Amino acid sequence: MNDLAGRVAIVTGAARGVGAAIVRDLIARGVRVVAADNGASIDGRTEDPALIAAFAAECGDAVVPLAQSVTAPGFADAAVALACERFGGLDIVVNNAAILRDAFLFKGNRADFEAVIATDLTAAFDLLRAATPVLRENAKQARGGEPYGWGRIVTIGSTAALYGNYGQGAYASAKAGLFGLMRIAALDMARSGVTSNMIAPFAASRVTETIVPATPAQAIYKAAALSIPPAPIGRFTSYLCSARAQHITGQVFGVRGRETFVFSQPRPLARATTAPDPSLDDLAALVDSQFAPHFTALETDLDAFSTTPVL
Repeated sequence: MNDLAGRVAIVTGAARGVGAAIVRDLIARGVRVVAADNGASIDGRTEDPALIAAFAAECGDAVVPLAQSVTAPGFADAAVALACERFGGLDIVVNNAAILRDAFLFKGNRADFEAVIATDLTAAFDLLRAATPVLRENAKQARGGEPYGWGRIVTIGSTAALYGNYGQGAYASAKAGLFGLMRIAALDMARSGVTSNMIAPFAASRVTETIVPATPAQAIYKAAALSIPPAPIGRFTSYLCSARAQHITGQVFGVRGRETFVFSQPRPLARATTAPDPSLDDLAALVDSQFAPHFTALETDLDAFSTTPVL
């Protein structure tokens, strides 16, 4: 059953790595794609628009390139308009574009932090701001049939946001913000039948290549990650966009080769009630006895996933 045929998607950061894998899998299943990518370097300081043109030419008529930065004024509205004009509508939004400007907090600067937030988080919000009215109207018009089930939002996150990593204050903050945005999209679009989920990818990419291991476990992680192809992430994205995943929304998944994870989300693990006007010693005793057993270890995502991937 090829229930993705006829749908239209926007994928940002589409020319390479995970983004390209997502586009390839979608078009193989009959989806037509606006592939947006300005060919930015990993730090976003330089551009090469020729990359997305070459990728689109390789993919054929199912892909139309958009060689603009996601932070360019009017990008979001232009991407949505291009999808509707060239392919007759819009059903799927994949926010994947990201840059890195890593630095320890005590060496970072505000301009770099804001550049990462603008690309990785603000631009994702703006694309959803432009796209969600179309998805809501699709629901009213029963695009694809009744009940409406074509609307999908897929956010490409990172375990850096869930665990943290050295020197990634900007990147992890942006990806953590995307988690919140994903949840809000799931809530705001629920009545329209549009799902919203996040994938934390594990694969060889420009992000992986920038890792500077700080521990032996992190060195193992990098070596293993560079061996993982991005194709399984594309396949899982297609699954989330299919009718089989209509009931799934607001969730965080991980994809590492043949392994798939579902992540827990922050919820209270324990509850305690204090006496009236507790002293600091009272609070210390309460926290140590009731909460300490539930504390989360201070480990990086690289340490946590240094095990050998299943390929």
